[in-house]
Amino acid sequence: MSNKAPFITFEGGEGSGKTTQIRLLKTWLEDKGKYVTTTREPGGTVGAEAIRDLIVQKRDNQWDAETDALLLMAARRDHLVHLIWPSLEQGHWVLSDRFVESTYAYQCFGRDLPLEKARELYRFIAGDFKPDLTFILDIDPRDGLDRALTGKHRNRNEERFENFDFSFHENLRAGYHELAKQEPQRFIIIDAAPDCEHVQAQLQAAIEKRFSL
Repeated sequence: MSNKAPFITFEGGEGSGKTTQIRLLKTWLEDKGKYVTTTREPGGTVGAEAIRDLIVQKRDNQWDAETDALLLMAARRDHLVHLIWPSLEQGHWVLSDRFVESTYAYQCFGRDLPLEKARELYRFIAGDFKPDLTFILDIDPRDGLDRALTGKHRNRNEERFENFDFSFHENLRAGYHELAKQEPQRFIIIDAAPDCEHVQAQLQAAIEKRFSL
């Protein structure tokens, strides 16, 4: 499809600050006269949010990587059909807290699902559709986990992945960097360690440059 507005996704490990930065960017873009839709994955629609509950909540019987990927792709298809694609068609900028690269990082690099299998699943549900720009908010996993587990927005019901072994979090960070190397024209890595205002300034500058605002 040919988008009438940009689709921008935000990736990163736990505690990287994506949600806060997206909220600030929405206000900034709206001040510039843009229509903006913000959303998240897994989730964003009624159907996808129901699947989210299966994936991210702590449970005695954990899904394996293959089951996770299938559930995520089902949620993503619903998200695309009922929110992302219609919003872009209406000329709304769409800012998404995670998209398909989270599946690649968490299930492939983090849990050893073959990357090409996950990409085949994505092509099945979305064809050649991709974000116009993907930010990776990069932070040392130890610092990110500390933020995630002590922050004021902590959701104790959604700490399944935070509780994985530390090596998992190291692997998914390395995975994000590898994905960025594969498509350097689409990815921008932002250091998420500095204060919120500094990170926001970097994001705004990158968007202004990319979309000639």
